[in-house]
Amino acid sequence: MTATWRESDVLRQPGAVPRRPRSLGRVIKMFIAVSNVHTCDNKPMRLPDYAPRPAHLKWLLDSDPAIRWQVLRDLTDAAPDAIAAERSRVATAGWGAQLLALQSPRGNWGGPKWDLITLYSLTVLKDLGLDPASKPARRMIDRVDKHLVFKPLNNRPYLHGETEPCINGRILSIGAYFKEPNDALANQLLGEQLEDGGWNCEAPKSRRSSFHTTICVLEGLLDYERAGRRSPAVKKARKRAENYLLEHRMFRSLRTGEVIDKRWLRFSFPPFWHYDVLRGLDYLRNAAIQPDSRVDDAIKIVIERRHQNGRWPLNLLHPEDIQVEMETSVGSASRWNTLRALRVLRWYNSATW
Repeated sequence: MTATWRESDVLRQPGAVPRRPRSLGRVIKMFIAVSNVHTCDNKPMRLPDYAPRPAHLKWLLDSDPAIRWQVLRDLTDAAPDAIAAERSRVATAGWGAQLLALQSPRGNWGGPKWDLITLYSLTVLKDLGLDPASKPARRMIDRVDKHLVFKPLNNRPYLHGETEPCINGRILSIGAYFKEPNDALANQLLGEQLEDGGWNCEAPKSRRSSFHTTICVLEGLLDYERAGRRSPAVKKARKRAENYLLEHRMFRSLRTGEVIDKRWLRFSFPPFWHYDVLRGLDYLRNAAIQPDSRVDDAIKIVIERRHQNGRWPLNLLHPEDIQVEMETSVGSASRWNTLRALRVLRWYNSATW
């Protein structure tokens, strides 16, 4: 397990004289400053061990089944049977069961803006890890498939998507995860990829990609591939979009090097359609992308967001609604952000040197 932070955790210049112990914040600043000097061009910087301590794991596991099963899988290397047993409880206990219970017999969630609330609810159920083979999941997605349509689009079935790639990326993901991969929708998204490698809901008016839209489509294409639809065209599209994020170092302007949007440095869950640095890094981890120095700046942001108690806070809540409260106290320790940050740092540290 991780030892207490020591000054020796930081790279020193030759001949450095040992000094009194420093605070975690000062050590992190020293580490980041030195890593900027010693990081090579192609390899990620070296990090101290960020494996969670027993107290961190105990806190994470004292939570909802959706958190627990992902902690077992991503942070403890538990046995597959134990992971599956805990995952099965998402459908019957906690946030997953609450959200499933709010679905109407007609398949939707919410009121007048049911289409968006339904999209958010389905995406969160997927993020919670609801087992698509479970009876509650099958009943839930069958209601969606049977009843929901986009009336303004000549009653197009909901799982066939609509017109905006940011929405269609998530519908592609939901369909591939819970029902079946939609080839027509995937091909539509491939045809809408912009020259710089990403996507934008404002295209063709805008020819510059949006980080928000791009991450939604990337997640959808990844789930589409995992549902058995691997192809050179999809692989190429994902690679181009991943490089779009990486060339921007996950949040910087290519022209100036400045932060494009400071809100991306603040982490929330659920993210809904919003991009942030942690969501982008967690996608790369999930897609098994080998980290390199282009993610160093983003990893530093993750480190800086960590509190001295080893937990990450909830930095903000987005205005969208899923009718179930999970983490609502901004500024307080967030299990979702802590889980995702720790597994991102584990992924980063596992890079081959």
